[in-house]
Amino acid sequence: MPVDAPMPGSYGVRIPPWLAAEQATLPARITDRTERMRMVNRIAARNVEEGTGGPFAALVLDSDTGDVVSAGVNLVLSANVASAHAEVVALSLAQTRVGDWNLGTDPARPRALVGNAQPCVMCLGTLIWSGVKALDFSVPGFEVERITGFDEGPVPADWREQLEKRGIAVDTGLLQEECSTVLEDFRSRVAAGTITLYNGG
Repeated sequence: MPVDAPMPGSYGVRIPPWLAAEQATLPARITDRTERMRMVNRIAARNVEEGTGGPFAALVLDSDTGDVVSAGVNLVLSANVASAHAEVVALSLAQTRVGDWNLGTDPARPRALVGNAQPCVMCLGTLIWSGVKALDFSVPGFEVERITGFDEGPVPADWREQLEKRGIAVDTGLLQEECSTVLEDFRSRVAAGTITLYNGG
């Protein structure tokens, strides 16, 4: 941006057209945990193929019914916004849809965040304050860093205990090999020079 450009008064993130079309085909309810993770991983792979961001996707669902509230992908590259990680996008879209920053306002409708990779330090803070009551992810952070070269930030060693202390249940590791494949494809594209590496998941 030129230094003489006026200071902006707003910013925003808009999902790409392919994701809008994808959202229209998502089932309204996904009760099976494996099906949820496979759906997230498929969207993450599509994000890389479309060139709109990194190999990450997330869903926000009703924990009990499986009703899908929102779907998000990493949009750092297409939006030029460093905080546009998949988890932040999915949580923000969910908050917009329900009209409340606190997704845990109604105890009868606990909500879960499902992602194909462990949240980075930024996304960890975001999910804590979002009001979700469960986190389900596949690939652990150290593997994300090893495979992709991303810096996931100073995630505390006791992150799981910190979430559970705040009433957020944690499940991990489902379909890890399948989800890792999408990360490895991303790494191959970076090595080939078809995708630019940036910091964070």
